[in-house]
Amino acid sequence: MRFKSFLLALAMSFFACAGWAQDLVVYHIDNAATQGLKGLRNLRNHMDADPEAKIIVVTHAEGVDMLMEGAKAPDGTEFAPLVSALKARGVRFEICEITLKNRKLSKDQFIQEADFTPSGVVRLAKLQQQGYAYIKP
Repeated sequence: MRFKSFLLALAMSFFACAGWAQDLVVYHIDNAATQGLKGLRNLRNHMDADPEAKIIVVTHAEGVDMLMEGAKAPDGTEFAPLVSALKARGVRFEICEITLKNRKLSKDQFIQEADFTPSGVVRLAKLQQQGYAYIKP
């Protein structure tokens, strides 16, 4: 009887934890011109298929350009409305502060939906160590 109770408790714990499971994903963007629009579309599709996913977008180098005020894709599509819609769905967008320093950019040049991280590549490594799946569009 104790064994049956143990198995029942174990099964209930497993299913309770499975209900809390949330996919963790980091998207890496280092070139807004070639990855920006494609990446934002991938993100939208990802959230449509898995609205509970926890997604962080880490940008550095030329990838930060997609988060600048007034930024547009090569086809003229504005990035900001797409980013804003994804932010409203829980996607986090981060900008590498080393890139800002190297390119002599300031935080006030970026849209309000953007957050900042001291180092984009360090952030990518840490997130992967924490179990985030890595995607580079």
